[in-house]
This record gives sequence, structure tokens and C-alpha cells, in this order.
Amino acid sequence: MTKMSALNEQENVARAFIAARAEKTPLTAYPGVMPQTMVEAYAIQDRAIALDGRRIGGWKVGRIAADLVDQYGDNRLAGPIFTDEIFDGSNGVEPAMPVYAAGFGAAEAEVLLRFGEVGEGDYDIDTVRGCIDEVRTGIEIASSPFPAINRHGPAVTASDYGNNKGLVLGPVIPDWRSADLIRMPVEFFIDGARVGAATMEAMLDGPFGSALFLIRTLRARGIAIPPGTWVSAGAITGIHEIRPGQWGEALFDGKIRVGCSITGY
Repeated sequence: MTKMSALNEQENVARAFIAARAEKTPLTAYPGVMPQTMVEAYAIQDRAIALDGRRIGGWKVGRIAADLVDQYGDNRLAGPIFTDEIFDGSNGVEPAMPVYAAGFGAAEAEVLLRFGEVGEGDYDIDTVRGCIDEVRTGIEIASSPFPAINRHGPAVTASDYGNNKGLVLGPVIPDWRSADLIRMPVEFFIDGARVGAATMEAMLDGPFGSALFLIRTLRARGIAIPPGTWVSAGAITGIHEIRPGQWGEALFDGKIRVGCSITGY
């Protein structure tokens, strides 16, 4: 495939995903040639972001399975979270979060990091904490009009906004700088039944590793990180498929709750 034809293919895929999301219609097949690398996936994603035109308020970070890391050259992937799909659920309000009923829909318990000033500095896993000005509990809504989005590898997942459809901002984690976030117990419930429980010990190098990954990845793509940008740092208890009419809740440290109801397109 020539460079020009590859660019045309990426444009067509980006337009197809934007149309399917806007028109709330399912995609029974991937709308073009599936990307085989993260570079190809992010090229589609970047084009879709430009065509979409909405403001980005944050980024989701997802894990790439260990057996695929060598193939794709990284252990995480990123996708945009648009400002108009970020909702505050910190004061007991449980927002209604839509998913594509005929596509893929899931909810994930996540720690949310808010960037302050990032600048041009070089960071490591310790110093990146200095870029963070707030840490919250939260729920990421993962949804795509392509129901098989997670069955074809991380490049396909990344090509449609990283399979993101919104973010619920939960309560702040108090004293997060001194809290043992890695060992904090986290549970997830659907309709009151516990469907997952874990700590962040299994999350590679933890939520701050996700922030470090995002800085590196967005810089490579020429994307700025303005203050106030959220990082949804990765699923803690798993990717829990959820349907319209159901209710999800995450419980952090046995006492901090954030929930949402699920609606459908």
C-alpha cells in the first residue's frame, strides 16, 4: 500500500467511526483495513479527533496484554475523552452514561489523575507525581459502535478513540500523596452484585506509570497536555461488560463510592 493510499484508508476509517458514533448505528465489520501497528492506529485516531472537533478533557489509558507487547511495541494504549462526555459524580449524583446498545459497552473502576502544569520537563515514575494536582476515584465507560472492537488487538481498539465513551469523576482521594494507592482495595458492582475486586498492584507500574506513558505518547504525536487534563489510568478490577438499564458502582478503600446508571443508543 502506498503512503497516499494508506492515508486515504485511515481517513475513511476515521470518518466511518465518527459517522457510526454520531448516527448511533452499529458497525457489523471493521470499516476498512485494520491497523497492524500503534502508529497506524494513532494516525486514524488523530484524524478522527481533527474531524470530530470537540475539545478533549482527558485521556484513557488501557493495558496491552503481556503476550502482545513485543508485537505492538508498548504495554499501554491511549484514547481521547471529550469534555462533553465527562460528568461529575462526586457529590452522590449518579449520572446516566450512554453506551452503544448494539455495539460494545463496559464500565471500569479507575483512578483518575488530573494534570497540572506539565511543561517540557523529563520525568520518571517518581517525579511525574509533581505534574499531578488531584487524584480521584472514577468510572470509565468503554463503548464503541463496533461490537468486536476488543477482539482484534490493541491497534484496532485504539483506532476508535481507545474504545472510550465517557468518564465519571468520583470523590477525591484524600491525602493521595501519602496514601498507599497501589494496595488500596477496589471493588466493582453491577446491579448490586460484585463482579470484580483487586488492587492496583497488578497495574504494571501503577497509575503514575500511566501518566508517564501518556506524556511520552502524546509528545510523540505532537499533542499538548493543558492543565486540568484528566488521565483515566487503567481498569483496576477488569473490563465489566454492561448493558442499558443496568447500574454500576465502584467502591474504593471500602468507603469511597462512585456510581452511574447506563442508558443506550
